[in-house]
Amino acid sequence: MERHAVVAGAGIGGLAAALALHRRGWRVTVLERAPEPREVGAGITLMANAVRGLDALGLGTAARRLGHDGAAGGLRTWDGRWLSQVDAEEMHRLLGTSALGVHRTALHRMLREALPAEALRTGCAVQDADPDTGVVHYLRDGAPAELRADLVVGADGLRSTLRTRLWPHIPPPAYGGSTAWRAAIPYGGPMLAAVSWGPGAEFGMVPLGGGQVYWYAAVSAPPGERAPDELAAARERFGDWHEPVPALLAATPPDAVLRNDLYHLATPLPSYARGRVALLGDAAHAMMPNLGQGGCQAIEDAVTLGAVAGPDADIPAALRAYDRARRSRSQAVARAAARMARFGQQLRNPAAIAVRDTMVRLTPGRMALRSMARYADWHPPRAT
Repeated sequence: MERHAVVAGAGIGGLAAALALHRRGWRVTVLERAPEPREVGAGITLMANAVRGLDALGLGTAARRLGHDGAAGGLRTWDGRWLSQVDAEEMHRLLGTSALGVHRTALHRMLREALPAEALRTGCAVQDADPDTGVVHYLRDGAPAELRADLVVGADGLRSTLRTRLWPHIPPPAYGGSTAWRAAIPYGGPMLAAVSWGPGAEFGMVPLGGGQVYWYAAVSAPPGERAPDELAAARERFGDWHEPVPALLAATPPDAVLRNDLYHLATPLPSYARGRVALLGDAAHAMMPNLGQGGCQAIEDAVTLGAVAGPDADIPAALRAYDRARRSRSQAVARAAARMARFGQQLRNPAAIAVRDTMVRLTPGRMALRSMARYADWHPPRAT
């Protein structure tokens, strides 16, 4: 008899999990709160671990066609002095594949189109799931409804309803101390995949496929601050930085800019699984973006879940195996991302900045690359 999996949330992690289970022989239903399928955001950097995960899902070649592969870059100060440079060919030799810049909308569409059309149901807000019976309660266009599932996947994001229902003692996500502007725009100028640090600020740029570039600008600030014109606020803060930062801001239409305060799950979960329910992605380990690993870890989660949850598996036992495989690694990456935020973008003291910059400059390039690469050094598990 065909077994049924219900996935709460149609973000990148939820769709990847649905696809991983579908390819193991599961009938999958994805319940998405939004009235239509969409991915809010600008760009995403798929590190080597995420690219390998997409390879395991059969989508690696398609993702490489969508994105921009092999950009050189590194780390600079706000006035353009190089602290460390990354050689794309060396990264490829070290990891077997380089990072890939992809527009989130394109990645989301690729994952969605790989699933059967009937798998995705929009306008469906999951309210609860019974870990013993697998019964999922949700609102469909405001009306109560339920589904019975053999396996329930909580991929419902930073403010996960299922995390709150099943782990009620865990505090809500904590403000990480930074707010960020983001945009993906057409840009014809020379481009590097680079990050620049200033006191309490960071500007990053990533080439995407199709002649686009993704940029983000983060500053330390109290939560909830907003400007009447967010692009003007970003230009005021970063307009005197090195090129091409002013050129990128000048080429950005005001309606292309998103602004979000950055939150993370500061209190780690004691488990990612309870009975027939598993959490993944931001629902399980929302992290600061400073290592570029949030979406990558969600793809790792999805591929691992598909590997352990075969169609004949004992589901609670399979989800315990998923928890053992994922929790330690993803929480270690989340801790490292929080440290990188404090060491990088959030550092303000001039003396501390001078020491940090000197340490980075004196670190041999290959050693620095190996340090960065260890978070991307992951290989998909074999299906069990």
